[in-house]
Amino acid sequence: MSKRLLDGKTFAEMVLAGAEALERNVEQVNALNVFPVPDGDTGTNMNLTMRSGVQELRSRPSLSLGAAAEALSKGLLMGARGNSGVILSQLFRGFARGASGHDELNATQFAAALQQGVDTAYKSVVKPVEGTILTVAREAARHAVSIVRRTPDIAQLMREVLEKAKETLKRTPDMLPILKQVGVVDSGGQGLVHIYEGFTAYLSGEAIVEDVEVPALVLAGASARPAPAAAPARRAESPRAQSRLETESIEFPYDMEFFIRRPEKLPGGMRFNREWFIKALEKDGDSVIVIEEDDIIKVHVHSRKPGDVLNLALPYGELIDIRILNMREQHRELLEQEEDGPELAAPEVLTGGAPVQGVSPEQVHEYAPYGIIAVAMGGGIADIFLRHEADIVLSGGQTMNPSTEDFLQAIESLSAERIYLLPNNGNVILTAQQAAEMSGRAVTVIPTRSIPQGLAALLAFNEAETAERNEERMRGAAESVRSGEVTLAVRDTTIGDLSIREGDYIGILDKEIVAASRSLQDTCRTLLAKMLEDGGELVTVLTGEGTSEEETAALSDWLKEEYPDAELEVFKGGQPLYPYLIAVE
Repeated sequence: MSKRLLDGKTFAEMVLAGAEALERNVEQVNALNVFPVPDGDTGTNMNLTMRSGVQELRSRPSLSLGAAAEALSKGLLMGARGNSGVILSQLFRGFARGASGHDELNATQFAAALQQGVDTAYKSVVKPVEGTILTVAREAARHAVSIVRRTPDIAQLMREVLEKAKETLKRTPDMLPILKQVGVVDSGGQGLVHIYEGFTAYLSGEAIVEDVEVPALVLAGASARPAPAAAPARRAESPRAQSRLETESIEFPYDMEFFIRRPEKLPGGMRFNREWFIKALEKDGDSVIVIEEDDIIKVHVHSRKPGDVLNLALPYGELIDIRILNMREQHRELLEQEEDGPELAAPEVLTGGAPVQGVSPEQVHEYAPYGIIAVAMGGGIADIFLRHEADIVLSGGQTMNPSTEDFLQAIESLSAERIYLLPNNGNVILTAQQAAEMSGRAVTVIPTRSIPQGLAALLAFNEAETAERNEERMRGAAESVRSGEVTLAVRDTTIGDLSIREGDYIGILDKEIVAASRSLQDTCRTLLAKMLEDGGELVTVLTGEGTSEEETAALSDWLKEEYPDAELEVFKGGQPLYPYLIAVE
């Protein structure tokens, strides 16, 4: 199929084909992931990033290529996850800049936009590393620019770009020693090749995707507020099932649902702080759900004190569609029913929509000099950060790296003059830095590469110090920590003198694999011995999912016997994938 001009609709369909090609190969890309850390999530992160871009592109369809590229760029940027996801978003951010103001692109303009994407991506990375997605993108774009004069057909040009990308990908092990050592190509580069395969297949007429259609317009004057669901009738459960619980064991008896209709502007310049609001609800409640949608906030919570909850919400707007159900009463009624008994009427709403008084905006929203946002995996680790004065903890881990948008929302929710971000993962640092630059707030990223480094930085924070002094203290504390991780090997490989088999426990010291064994205990002991070679006063161990108290006790006993001068602290981290996270200070 010959194509000399590319418009917005064709561009959108081409992008969708690229996203589909990547999604089909996510696990393959994950399996290649050894750089910058061997955590097996590059494919997942790139896929989540592309999904976000496609979603935005579908929501803002346009025949103008410039407008379509801008929509894609925004979606990718807001959904960017992990290093490769952020770099991918930057490639298309630069592309969008090159396409800006054009309804169509010819081959020369298309090649120039690819090159501008590469230029933007390289500028976004503080220390670009060759042999990665950056190199694959650069060589492909450079080739496009060099041959475009003799290749005016965009479909043919894209085939040339793809072949150059594949050729460069094969050479990445010669550029990056860790790839050659393990015997793989770069995972991010492979992900980009899959995207380009989808682009090429569509432009060549070899791929068919769903049309990107303009959604139906919302009728003027239609309410944007979601209609509340009618309370369903409830059928009694078997008494034998319900009798396993005592009615009085229901700790938070009132099931509450309501909407907050937000005004255009809140009094006193206050803002709705979602994270603070959730924390406040959790002080005397559970099952908390808070959803922000345009001018509406949906709230669900189980509580002991419905009045307090309503008072808490009132400063943020008008309360509507209030439903409060007494779950203890529901339980008592269920116990009274026979297995095939009649349907129960919906329980009575305890309060209606009458105004609730009591809490001033000033009481609800307080401006602080400092705020701290940390990334953590595992509920136990999150609790540790929150206990040590972190204000917000974002979920992070192998496949749960927070996006730029996640960081921006967290930053926006904090009422603080200075905000510190603790990414606690080398893959998340770039995303955090990007969010800090975009926020327009006074945000400082402390480049913590592990959970132990993040905890050390947090403990070094002193609210009485200046912002500059705190940054110095937190950076210094993080750099003084030696970080160890224990996880399972996902493939057979050889690294240095270590022969690693799939299923081995591997010990990683500051991102270098130093131990491997079928025995979790042996791997932990070897790792700890390496970490304590140069001494250490404090050893902190965070236990993850799947570890036993017996295993941890045996490791603790060994450590106390072998290193009696080192103080040991053990915490339940609950993190997935890593049975143990270890810090030595």
